[in-house]
Amino acid sequence: MTYKTILAVFSIHHKEQSLRSAAEICASVGAHLSLLIVKLASPPPIGEYAAAVSVDWLDERQRDIVRLETSVEKAKAILDQTGVSFDVATMYTESAWADDEIGERARYCDLTLVGDGLVADPELRSRTLDGALFRSARPVLIVPRGKTATLTPKKVVLAWDSGFEAARAAREAMGILAGADNVQVTMVDPRASYGRNGEEPGADIAAYLARHGVSVAVERLPSEGRSIDEVLNRFAQDASAELMVMGAYGHSRMRERVFGGVTRSMLETASVPVLMVH
Repeated sequence: MTYKTILAVFSIHHKEQSLRSAAEICASVGAHLSLLIVKLASPPPIGEYAAAVSVDWLDERQRDIVRLETSVEKAKAILDQTGVSFDVATMYTESAWADDEIGERARYCDLTLVGDGLVADPELRSRTLDGALFRSARPVLIVPRGKTATLTPKKVVLAWDSGFEAARAAREAMGILAGADNVQVTMVDPRASYGRNGEEPGADIAAYLARHGVSVAVERLPSEGRSIDEVLNRFAQDASAELMVMGAYGHSRMRERVFGGVTRSMLETASVPVLMVH
């Protein structure tokens, strides 16, 4: 996959270093940075008969728009110094519609970047992830706080479970995998089974990647009572991986929200940048 346009979603409380980091990621692969600064509108007050609209609420919305415009000017001034090709757009929207609107914008980019620019706004981060993963058909790069991401990593971990989402993630990241010096296909407690992992778990995906010129090795890891996300995070750290590639939401979102799941945990606890694909 060649990345020509990267969408980076930020809140109005973005920091200069976060913007520069997004620009550096784009510059490293010669991509255009499409910056989207989003402000979620405050919900209207509900009175006794839900008929009265608060003057304070209207004033607050107007102040939000001014803050949004100010944030755009600051972002442009910073990005002008980086030399990267960029455009800046804004979105002032209701929380309930944000994931649809962000997802629609993401369809016209090759990748959505979710990093430090959303740390100060957990609700917007959640809406951005939902929109980008479920409504764009594009990969999402999640960068944990304090971490530096690259689209030209030398060491990559591919989290593999033989599922549809993992297969799609591997295909979407093929350019990254082929350019790496070392790709470790990582399986946690794999079982040899007909129609899924095969007689030798990991052999099929390793052969597929090798035919694309990927330098690949297979690691079968025992969980030993630990959660899958904990095993993957520990392995990525020990392997000094610069990126993890994985499928997202092999189960329904509702099931993961109620019972937990690897995707949900990795979104919250990833130890290295993660490229996710649903």
